[in-house]
Amino acid sequence: MAASPITAAVLVIGDEILSGSIRDRNIGVIADLLVELGIDLREVRIVRDEQDDIVSAVNALRRRYSYLFTTGGLGPTHDDVTADSIAAAFGVGIDIDDRARSMLLERHKPDQLNAARLRMARVPAGADLIAAPTTKAPGFRLENVFVMAGIPEIMVAMLEQVRPLLKSSAPPLSRTVDADRIPEGVYADLLRKIAMTHGSVTIGSYPSMTREGFRNSIVVRGRDAGSVDAAAAAVETMLVTLRDDGSRSPLAAKA
Repeated sequence: MAASPITAAVLVIGDEILSGSIRDRNIGVIADLLVELGIDLREVRIVRDEQDDIVSAVNALRRRYSYLFTTGGLGPTHDDVTADSIAAAFGVGIDIDDRARSMLLERHKPDQLNAARLRMARVPAGADLIAAPTTKAPGFRLENVFVMAGIPEIMVAMLEQVRPLLKSSAPPLSRTVDADRIPEGVYADLLRKIAMTHGSVTIGSYPSMTREGFRNSIVVRGRDAGSVDAAAAAVETMLVTLRDDGSRSPLAAKA
């Protein structure tokens, strides 16, 4: 029996993302690492800087997936409520952590460690710290939840600290079959039947606009090479048949 896949979700926290004032740059970086490690990223959510919303999302995602990665809301201001929200989600206390305070003292003199900066040393009980080499304000891990900064450069540094803690598996295999300019509406039903027959893989159709015009690509993904090859071969056979039919009735002209 094949091993269960290792799965993950990403929770982006911040009003600034939802308002469009800042564009997220972290999701893609996390996704790239997860692909490299053979971890399936199954879901991404963005929530406001509101504790109830964060708690609800954290509890749903941490129970559903092997790992949950959060970004944002670890700063010194009143709207940085991520640490408190994680503590509430797990039902544990939160207070200034001596380890985190020591990290902050590597950057700030004792008289500069005011109440606002000490907010960044507040860590839920039982959490392990994730070092931030530049700012010295740590993230943390609680069970399967990794809580990281929202600033991309800091998040990347934290993610490197997290990498060794993650279980990995063989990355999924993929085969891309060029459907050329055959419209999706022509092959959609046939592709559905192929997907039903080859249930151990996922098959997606992805249209795009190029300089040459509208094109479609069909991507087959899976973890077993034989299954991926068999499904891709079925897709190729389908497209050959449709192209042969199209020589008598041009497919590219169809809507």
